[in-house]
Amino acid sequence: MATKVAVIYYSQTGTIHQLAQEYAAGAEKAGAEVRLRQVAELAPQQAVDSNEKWKAHREESASVPEATADDVLWADAVVFGTPTRYGNVAAQLKQFIDQLGPQWAQGLLADKVYSGFTSSATLHGGQESTLLALYNTIHHFGGFIVSPGYTDPVMFQVGNPYGVSHVDGQGAIPIADETRQAARFAGERVTGVTSQLLAGRDAALAAS
Repeated sequence: MATKVAVIYYSQTGTIHQLAQEYAAGAEKAGAEVRLRQVAELAPQQAVDSNEKWKAHREESASVPEATADDVLWADAVVFGTPTRYGNVAAQLKQFIDQLGPQWAQGLLADKVYSGFTSSATLHGGQESTLLALYNTIHHFGGFIVSPGYTDPVMFQVGNPYGVSHVDGQGAIPIADETRQAARFAGERVTGVTSQLLAGRDAALAAS
């Protein structure tokens, strides 16, 4: 059976959405079955309407299904994407994760692979601290963190071994080809490591 990967994200103006698509493409290239899901918007419509790029992205991404707890339970690996918010996870994604309490209490979030990616408006805008904050949750889940590290030459070009990231300059800086390549690589890496984990688990069960 194909490894199942859920890419679950929040994107305000589209940067994280684009990176999520690259992650999904990389995972699919590695043979995964992928679910691409966005979390619910929490901001009032008035706030969304006040920003043309925000409003436009909400309309453009309306066809992307909204994430549910079932998407996490279905997946062998979960990749979370979030913009930085004061060096932390965006409230929209954090609320989704916080609502997984019932599944966590039953141990249903353990022994899965997890990873993350982010973007910020400015250089050194809290990218690494955002990913580290995200990974604190994974420790509570009992999950396995698979970051890209420096396991491919492209990571030496884009940096941030904690997870692929981008500086968008308030939407003025497009995502570079190297960053897109890094996101696809990270999707492949998550899928490959997860597949190895599942194969080893199946072999152990067969031998017991």
